[in-house]
Amino acid sequence: MIALAHSEPEDGLDIDDIVGRLRDLRSLSQRRRYSGPTPSLPSRKTVIAAFDDLVSVLYPRHFGPQGLSAGEIDAFVGKTLASALRALQGQIKLELALESDAEGGAGRAAELVAAFAADLPTIRALADSDARAGFEGDPSAISIDEIIFSFPGFAATLRHRLAHSLYELGAPMLARIASEDAHGRTGIDIHPGAMIGERFFIDHGTGVVIGETAIVGRNVRLYQGVTLGAKRFEIGEDGALRKGYPRHPIVEDDVVVYAGATVLGRVTIGRGSSIGGGVWLTQNVAPDSNITQAVPRRDSFSNGGGI
Repeated sequence: MIALAHSEPEDGLDIDDIVGRLRDLRSLSQRRRYSGPTPSLPSRKTVIAAFDDLVSVLYPRHFGPQGLSAGEIDAFVGKTLASALRALQGQIKLELALESDAEGGAGRAAELVAAFAADLPTIRALADSDARAGFEGDPSAISIDEIIFSFPGFAATLRHRLAHSLYELGAPMLARIASEDAHGRTGIDIHPGAMIGERFFIDHGTGVVIGETAIVGRNVRLYQGVTLGAKRFEIGEDGALRKGYPRHPIVEDDVVVYAGATVLGRVTIGRGSSIGGGVWLTQNVAPDSNITQAVPRRDSFSNGGGI
């Protein structure tokens, strides 16, 4: 426990007064949110550390301790996985306790963690497909190991796949903490609710945004600055924003979206299509389409009309 020593005003600064006013505001905020005692919150630091451990569990040769021998890998994976799952279970229990009905939270947390753990081999297989797609789709890539080690698109997608599993199982706050940590590390913003198929590759990556209800098919490639966002936000009868309804694009299999393209609303980009750089798109696109910006005419820059 941290003891608060009485502080005398210094140069007109009264720390005790500020502490008291902050306490009053905090108390008001908590009364508005909770009907009973103020619950404990999950720890952002613990969630992020658990996800770091999970990444090393999935790829121990790359992100585990250097020099692990083949005979030591399983022991490392088992020990690290057990620790990460224990930490997650505790954090999930805290998240569930924030719900109005938190009874049975410990049992629900254990069930959720067991389901999440069972999903890890599938997540590893999907991540392998992403790494292969990156290697095959980028002429600058020299190896699969380089993709796994250093490509921000792979890092963001791997952590998204872990976060998406938690989101689907019923821990959206922890999932969002993990996805925003990945966003901060990579510059790629993928909401944990987004559904993404195998062989997904984000090239360069900075500034990519993928919204909560987006659906991305198999073998899709995005470049930097692409947005798969909502066109507008619907208002409910109570005057508040509606939440959870489909409002982001559907990108079918084998689509490429080039740098700076913006796709908004619940539109569908048909299979095998190519969306050019800088395109602003708010309508459905038929399969095998090639959508580009209009090409400026040369006479637009004549007679003093240029920059």
